[in-house]
Amino acid sequence: MENKTRLASLDVLRGLDMFLLLAIGPVVQTFVWTAGSCAPDLLRRQVEHVQWEGFALWDIIMPLFMFMSGAAIPFSMSRYKRGEKPGKEFYLKLLRRFALLFFIGWIVQGNLLAFDFRTFHPFANTLQAIAVGYVASALIFVHSGKKGQIAWTLMLFLAYIAAFAATGMNLDPQSNVAMLVDKGVLGAHRDGVIFAPDGTWTYDCGYQYTWILSSLNFAVTVMLGCFAGQIMKGGDGMAVPRKALLLLLTGSGLIAAGLLMSPFFPIIKKIWSSSMTLFSGGICFVLMAGVYYAVDVRGWTRGLEWAKYYGMNSITAYFIGETVVFTSVSASLLHGTEQWLGIYYPVLLSAANAVILFMLLRTMYRAGIFLKI
Repeated sequence: MENKTRLASLDVLRGLDMFLLLAIGPVVQTFVWTAGSCAPDLLRRQVEHVQWEGFALWDIIMPLFMFMSGAAIPFSMSRYKRGEKPGKEFYLKLLRRFALLFFIGWIVQGNLLAFDFRTFHPFANTLQAIAVGYVASALIFVHSGKKGQIAWTLMLFLAYIAAFAATGMNLDPQSNVAMLVDKGVLGAHRDGVIFAPDGTWTYDCGYQYTWILSSLNFAVTVMLGCFAGQIMKGGDGMAVPRKALLLLLTGSGLIAAGLLMSPFFPIIKKIWSSSMTLFSGGICFVLMAGVYYAVDVRGWTRGLEWAKYYGMNSITAYFIGETVVFTSVSASLLHGTEQWLGIYYPVLLSAANAVILFMLLRTMYRAGIFLKI
């Protein structure tokens, strides 16, 4: 699965996504929480997940991360389209990637290091959603032609809709079919479970995310990225600017399709609804078109190398950003400013934490250290 021809725009867009998650988001969120009612409502809404129906800027981070994992597949696995047969090594690498992503996800969100089986959450993290979608998409890409890939993607997409249609399109946050599957399979190990001192447990009704049945559309999101990658990778003679235009038109069509579907199956990220899959996938295509055109068509790379610090070590950036707290370091250096900043002192600490992570990733990039799974 070597990547012989690395597309710069993939690293840049992935890096921008991680920068939003790990730098911009935390600083703005800290400001919003600190400022309270004084913070602009529009700003507040964009750095929080929508409660149920709808879509905000913060909701695009996970779909884009998954989309980008799919966009890399045609580049990293191109040799299997040139006649090489996938052998034992291919399947072992897929299994290894799947296992490592799940394991890292357990550390990040599964409470693995608590060594308390009651609080272990086996499927509750973005990395695990990527693992499922990536493996499914890689197998579809390697073993199917273009028509087969489209057919498999449609089957996954329609299967999810069929599951909801069979239950009367019930969209109650706690009793929809995706939630019932999670509760039935994961039980006390579903994220969002509250344990009492006597060992009994109850579901937290505030937790509305679903994972198992939603994996059907996780795979669709990664496959949409795979289709985008094939457009950019394609050697069909299409001019590069026309590839950017095709990405843009495809994205616009998916956004329109998602909006048209939303009255019947609303845009709900927490259950990865079908309209949300189309809508977010369309946004990912449009963003990919813009960055692809700017970076790989026009060569506008000046001032964008920093995005590669995140993009070329995205899993590392995500893991460190989600698990390591640099506040003690930041506070040791900046504690003297608290008297001047007052209640906004945590905003400075949040910004300093982001800078520390940035410098760590920059050092790794400059040293040529890229941790891959």
